[in-house]
Amino acid sequence: MADTIADTRRLFSKPQNLNDAYGPPSNFLEIDMSNPETVGVGRTRFTTYEIRLKTNLPIFKLKESRVRRRYSDFQWLRGELERDSKVVVPPLPGKALSRQLPFRGDDGIFDDSFIEERRAGLEQFLNKVAGHPLAQNKRCLHMFLQDESVDKTYTPSKIRQA
Repeated sequence: MADTIADTRRLFSKPQNLNDAYGPPSNFLEIDMSNPETVGVGRTRFTTYEIRLKTNLPIFKLKESRVRRRYSDFQWLRGELERDSKVVVPPLPGKALSRQLPFRGDDGIFDDSFIEERRAGLEQFLNKVAGHPLAQNKRCLHMFLQDESVDKTYTPSKIRQA
């Protein structure tokens, strides 16, 4: 028992000063999704989400960015990461096929509650993926988060730190 107490004492760190507590964080990566917009009509109708990124990680060329993406873009990103890396890629929120059936009493995949549920799931997926150090080196992730459009014909590569 005495050994346990001695072991825990080694875990104490130096007291935090004001700069540590209130200064800028050492490394941060903030990603949030908002402002869903449904565009198109009939079979060409889809919803896009605004993705905002703020970071001070040197691997990202832009420290702040704002892009719009749709569900199929997330499917593409997941496929690229799965194919090209050693990262265990989390699943995306489901495709919701039953919500696309005709004669429903609501707007199906364009219902506000479904759009919000999907937005939260996609945001969680993106934060898990972007927070992974191996995924942060992938060009597909950088393009997805920071380029105006996703070039699905790109050549997979790693990002070199500046």
